[in-house]
Amino acid sequence: MTTTALDHPPATAADRLQPVRVWLYAMAALVLLMVVVGGITRLTGSGLSITTWKPISGVFPPLSQADWQAEFEGYRQIPQFLVENSWMGLEDFKAIFWWEWIHRFLGRVVGLAFAVPFLVFLFQKRFSWDLAAPLAGLFLLGGFQGFLGWWMVSSGLSELTSVSQYRLAAHLTAAALLFVALVWVARRLPPRAATAAGPRWPIALLLLLVLVQIAAGAFVAGLDAGLAYNTWPLMDGAWVPAGLDRLQPLWRNLFENVLTVQFVHRTIAYLILLQVLFMYVAGMRRGWLPRIALLLLLQVGLGILTLLGAVPISLALGHQALAFMLAGAVTAWLAAAR
Repeated sequence: MTTTALDHPPATAADRLQPVRVWLYAMAALVLLMVVVGGITRLTGSGLSITTWKPISGVFPPLSQADWQAEFEGYRQIPQFLVENSWMGLEDFKAIFWWEWIHRFLGRVVGLAFAVPFLVFLFQKRFSWDLAAPLAGLFLLGGFQGFLGWWMVSSGLSELTSVSQYRLAAHLTAAALLFVALVWVARRLPPRAATAAGPRWPIALLLLLVLVQIAAGAFVAGLDAGLAYNTWPLMDGAWVPAGLDRLQPLWRNLFENVLTVQFVHRTIAYLILLQVLFMYVAGMRRGWLPRIALLLLLQVGLGILTLLGAVPISLALGHQALAFMLAGAVTAWLAAAR
């Protein structure tokens, strides 16, 4: 029995884009994994253990005792070792080295996981050049993220005993932008189910607040601000503590004053809660809002527990990962809204 073209109708654009959508969501998951491992390197003090940037040869860990000694000797020259970790021997160093190496190795995996399927899909003509251009832009953003990572690490190799909070914030914010961009493009591919019609600006404002909060959280992490003022809801015994403006010029308090940085982080959390409440009162009660509200309540609860517990690693990692999930959920809602 012979078959005809009618027996196998041509694939629709949506069918051809389905692997692309799965790939983009997988890339977003890899970025989230990178963020979690990056959080581990920060919380375990591992981020400065590799003092050189070797994009090609760095894919291999030390393979001999001499290699390990060379890596350890490089670490022994930086302020973090001299001031804080001079007690370390080689075996202690290996414990922090591996987390940073895994983090950098994952970065290379993310690059390959993006580039190879992109070229395959382009060859298969699964998407047009109109889609290929923004996808290439995402690849460049991912590469820039790698550069930001080394730029951040380099800030702790000469004078500081940790990385600059400014560069940490740039690194984490770039990761958040890459993550939401991947979710946005994947969600916008056809077919996409639209939510009920209504204004999109409240969703966009909510996403902006979440992204600003992620950046603010990076400053909290960079200054170890979560290790101070471990009470809630009052902070240093007051709703608005004294000393928020002790640095001059005043703008420095937003980024360098531990008290102010933590206060700003708390305040943005309250603003996000108010925005979700406003959206509920405004009638945006169906569809995505209940899920967003649940994620937000979990995130707030984790944030409070992390603060009260003086930043235990498990809770801190969950708090950071859930922030990205919340940003991704709001992005998906915005992409589907009409």
